Amino acid sequence: MHHETDVAILGAGPSGSLAAALLHKRGIKTAVFERETFPRFSIGESMLPQTMEILEEAGLLRPVVEAGFQYKNGAAFCRGNRSSVFDFREKSTPGWSTTYQVVRADFDKVLIDAVAARGVPVHYRHEVAQVEPEEKGVAIRGKSPEGDFTVQAKFALDATGFGRLLPRLLKLETPSQFPTRMALFTHIQDGIPAGGMDRQKILVSVHPTDKAIWYWLIPFSNGRCSIGVVAEPRLIEHVKAANPEGGETAWLKALVAETPSLAGMLGNAVWDTPARSLRGYAADVKALHGPSFALLGNAGEFLDPVFSSGVTIAMRSASLIAPLVQRHLAGGKVDWAKEYDQPLRRGVDAFRSFVDSWYRGGFQDVIFYENPQPQVKAMICSILAGYAWDLSNPYVADPKRLKVLEELCAE
Repeated sequence: MHHETDVAILGAGPSGSLAAALLHKRGIKTAVFERETFPRFSIGESMLPQTMEILEEAGLLRPVVEAGFQYKNGAAFCRGNRSSVFDFREKSTPGWSTTYQVVRADFDKVLIDAVAARGVPVHYRHEVAQVEPEEKGVAIRGKSPEGDFTVQAKFALDATGFGRLLPRLLKLETPSQFPTRMALFTHIQDGIPAGGMDRQKILVSVHPTDKAIWYWLIPFSNGRCSIGVVAEPRLIEHVKAANPEGGETAWLKALVAETPSLAGMLGNAVWDTPARSLRGYAADVKALHGPSFALLGNAGEFLDPVFSSGVTIAMRSASLIAPLVQRHLAGGKVDWAKEYDQPLRRGVDAFRSFVDSWYRGGFQDVIFYENPQPQVKAMICSILAGYAWDLSNPYVADPKRLKVLEELCAE
């Protein structure tokens, strides 16, 4: 089967849905090609408030609000007997202060269904095998249940996330500056009694003896939650050696048991879903764009799950790219490096400085500092809320300032 379109979007996750919605609003003929069938499992369930204004821009906020996801207003942190709470409603940056914690299988389907309802063709079970940039566009080839398919498009957007389709096919991948880390995760019936935790916040717990190991607990609205642990693979070897046949679920449960505060909270949990793992997920690329294509979200760069930045970066990339693609298709000149790459990376670099500081331990000292200045905490809160592109925030305008703050808060 042969398809012709102005823009071919490869991947139907959040960045693909947002890009499709924004391009459709601009009257651009767009089609989405997705390898899987929705709903499908995905992690990245803790949204940030910054995403709400992008959903609003794309006209996708209402279906998300009506879906009944878990309301979220902040983040809680725990390390040993110390705790800290960041309420997004106390951030320094104007804009949305609340968001949702979502089951991604449901959330992603809500978004792409809303896009399809507007008339954008969405082709599931279409696996792309070849992409060839041409003088006036791009030629795409692949397989579907109906047989081989081809797509002739004037422009292609890679929204394949961890699949990183175009970086692989066009040899754009480059090593990440972060060391290889591993994540073990699953969804469980959490069994947390009423009042046992603030379900309106993500909980980030640090291992009691190793600051490089941390856990996420993301409550959903149905009594379930996402639970995961992140560490360098060598730091997980001891639980694997103790139970070599147990697999990911046994290893995750063993690591949770090493953190008393988290283990106690989940004492009545039902572990009814096999755990999964990701290893070496951090990635970077040589370029985010080419003559007839651009990379969105995780397809371009993924940092780390610690501050839930992945979906925010994905949506931000879609918001930035839509008007540029419109101008490009109209024959206008686009400085992709200046108008897309650099603005997107500005926020990515801000997030990167905080991720790097977290694993060095410095930002953990900031998080758990007992007497923070309200103004400084509000600035940090803004970045945790996703406002990593707010240049009025000193910690965005100059991420190196974070090291000064680390020294002031050092134990």
